[in-house]
Amino acid sequence: MKLVLPVAGKGTRLRPHTFSKPKSLVAVAGKTVLQHVIDSLKKLPIEEFIIITDENGHVIEEYVRENYPDLNATYIPQKDLLGPAHAVSLADPRINAGDDVLVVFNDTLFVTDLTRITRLCQDLDGLIYSKEVENYQRFGVNVMNDGVIVDMVEKPDQPISKLAQVGLYYLKDGKTFMNYIKKAIEMKLTVKGEFYLPDVFKLMIKDGMKLGAPEIEEWLDCGKPETLLATNRFLLERSTSSHVCIEGCVIIPPVFIHPSARVNHSVIGPYASIGRHCEINDSIIRDSVINRNSILKNAVLEGSIVGDSVELTGQFQRLNIGDNSMIDLSGKQG
Repeated sequence: MKLVLPVAGKGTRLRPHTFSKPKSLVAVAGKTVLQHVIDSLKKLPIEEFIIITDENGHVIEEYVRENYPDLNATYIPQKDLLGPAHAVSLADPRINAGDDVLVVFNDTLFVTDLTRITRLCQDLDGLIYSKEVENYQRFGVNVMNDGVIVDMVEKPDQPISKLAQVGLYYLKDGKTFMNYIKKAIEMKLTVKGEFYLPDVFKLMIKDGMKLGAPEIEEWLDCGKPETLLATNRFLLERSTSSHVCIEGCVIIPPVFIHPSARVNHSVIGPYASIGRHCEINDSIIRDSVINRNSILKNAVLEGSIVGDSVELTGQFQRLNIGDNSMIDLSGKQG
C-alpha cells in the first residue's frame, strides 16, 4: 500500500498560528495534527508515505525525520497550488502497477478502523470514507444506491444525501486512479481554477467502477480555532493519560501536560493542553491549547490558543470590596 498525504495549503482559517508553521504542525491534545494522522495509520501495511508539500516542505521533512526516523517517506513539492486532485496527481511517479493507494487529507482527523479496508473493498474498486451530517449544505455528499455511490453533489440545496465526504479515500488500483486524475486534468474539470477529487470519482463511476462509502465513527475538524478547541476536548476525553497530579496545583481532568512542562501554583483544566518546555505560574488555564516553549504568568485563559515561544504576563486583582458594591473590571465602555 502507498499512502498519499497532501500537507500543502496555507491554513488561512487558523491564522495567526499558520503564519509561522504549516497547518499540519499545529498542536492539539498534546500532538501535532500530523502526528495524530501518522499514528492512526500504524496498523496498516504502508510501504511508502508520499508527502505532498508546499514551499514549507523542508519544515515538514525535518519534523518527520526527527519524530519518525524509520518512516519510509518521499517528499514532493506542489509548486502550483492547483487544488487537491492536482496535489494527489504528483504522487503518480511513485505509484506502480499493483499498488493500492490510501489518500489522507490532514485538514481533519478521523476515528475509524482502517484495518477493515480489505474486507470493505472486497467487491468494490474503492472507498470514499464518509460521515452523515445535518448541515449537508456545506459539503460534497455521496448519493447511494444499494451500497454503491451513483453520484456526488457539491453543497446540495435539498437533502438528496447527508453523507459527506471526509477527505479519506482508498483505491484498490492506484495506477488506474492516477490515470483518471490525469484525465480530469486534461479535460480541465476545475472549480474556480482548482482540480478536485469528486470530478475524478465521477469519471470513474461513469465508466462503471464501483465505489463504496463506509461511515467513520468521528470526524474531527482542526481547520479553525473553535473547531480545533472542540477536537482538543474530544481527544482529551478519549485519552488514557489525561489524569495528571502536580504538587501545589489543582488539575481538573481531562488535560494533557507534557512531562517537560513546569507548572506552579496554578489551576489547569478541564480540557487544557500544555506543550513541552512550557512554564505556567500562578495561572488558571481551561479549555485551551498552550504550545511549546511558552511562558505564562498570572494568566487566566479560557477558549484560547497560545502559539510557540509566547511570553504572556497577566494581572491578578487584589480587592477589598464593601457591601452593596458594583464593580466592573471588564474594561468595556458604557
